[in-house]
Amino acid sequence: MEIRSKAFRHEGTIPQEYTCDGSNYSPPIEWRQVPEKAQSMVVIARDPDSPRGNFTHWIIYDVPPRMGGLQENLPMGGSLFNGARQGQNDFGKIGYGGPCPRHGTHRYFFEVFALDQPVGLPGGATEEEVRQAMAGHVIAQGELMGRYRKQG
Repeated sequence: MEIRSKAFRHEGTIPQEYTCDGSNYSPPIEWRQVPEKAQSMVVIARDPDSPRGNFTHWIIYDVPPRMGGLQENLPMGGSLFNGARQGQNDFGKIGYGGPCPRHGTHRYFFEVFALDQPVGLPGGATEEEVRQAMAGHVIAQGELMGRYRKQG
């Protein structure tokens, strides 16, 4: 699968508007070459450079594959369009929480998974719960990585 964003290139800099230094909008994410048998998509955004290890910034699941991606600035909350759901990030909120590193440049991985069935969890699920529900059902995956350094 090919994953990209109109907001930043793979391994490029994430624009400030998608971070805690800006508007904290969720970035637009696009996917292509999804297998025809895909029933749902999952996006998990995480920061492996966080002092505590992987820090989850966003979990969105049960997205219809034929949408081809996610628009920017999705609303917070567990339930979205067409049955899509958002999980709880490590900020303790449901929805997107943008990059906000205290020190240095961090990498942010937007992992995209195509599943052969919906995750089927209610909104607000944790990353662990989503990954458990995905087990054995991932038929394709890809990722987009962006970098960000705190301003100021």
